[in-house]
Amino acid sequence: MRKITAAAGSSLFFALAPGVVAGVVPWALTGWRTGHADGAWWLVRGPAAVLLAASGAVLVHAFGRFVVDGLGTPAPVAPTARLVVGGLYRYVRNPMYLAVVAAVVGQAALLWRPVLIGYAAGLCVLFAAFVRGYEEPALSRQFGADYAEYRADVPAWIPRRPARKP
Repeated sequence: MRKITAAAGSSLFFALAPGVVAGVVPWALTGWRTGHADGAWWLVRGPAAVLLAASGAVLVHAFGRFVVDGLGTPAPVAPTARLVVGGLYRYVRNPMYLAVVAAVVGQAALLWRPVLIGYAAGLCVLFAAFVRGYEEPALSRQFGADYAEYRADVPAWIPRRPARKP
């Protein structure tokens, strides 16, 4: 896949997947209206905004890695030609899922809406099941020993410093 095609496909998938999961659904649940907050809420708003911005940056970075390093998209219908192991993928195997959940948690804190915490918890379960049931077997079939080595070196969910360079 050419980079321009990968970039177009990744942009479309970005709008469809994280755009819906971390944008449309939280909006449908809250209407972007704030909940009833006590006096301490303003202490949470700044860190929540930072978490939300950081989540967006992580998503953009991760999607970019799929285009530049993998020559493909994160979408299962147009996967990468190469295993993506650089950038944030050196620290954790699933930065996109973590960023989406962090974005929803950031929205929950920013809007003071507990319904979004429940939604984020549901996303954690859904993402873990999808990774375990579909992604890991698919990547094992596609990349074989390279993916097995990567999986042994890099944690799935809790980032850590890499043991070695990819």
